Amino acid sequence: MLIRARTIADYQFGRGAGSALFPDGTTYSLSKTRRLRYLYWEEERVATVRARDNLLTLSMIGAKRLHDLFCSPRLRVVASDDAAPFIAKGGNLFARHVIAVDPEIRSGEEVLVVDSQDRLLATGTAVLAPEEMMQIKRGLAVQARKAAEN
Repeated sequence: MLIRARTIADYQFGRGAGSALFPDGTTYSLSKTRRLRYLYWEEERVATVRARDNLLTLSMIGAKRLHDLFCSPRLRVVASDDAAPFIAKGGNLFARHVIAVDPEIRSGEEVLVVDSQDRLLATGTAVLAPEEMMQIKRGLAVQARKAAEN
């Protein structure tokens, strides 16, 4: 099962993500239907496998591991310094506060929200495409799932 989780992570985030997220010693639990559901490191949840599409959602531990693995701008949406404290407490990122974005991400993907100094603020789902995040000045850009201060 750990090999399956690493394969999903490599597919979703890029080569090397699986080994970084789930080193040897990672434990997992299965759903009632005996499918991979939660992945833990030392009893802390690292990621969850979504049932609808078999992709991963990250906890802050998992987000931190990807943040350390990949250099900027990979997987990142950069928030303005005005919005950073709000996002770090669990708020969503709105398009007007987006400074920069990885051009490779797509709407619906798991992303890392960082400030201008590349400090990890939150992890969540991109609601808009990168071009839209930079052009549109109204509406939600990233639906935050987990925040640094939660």
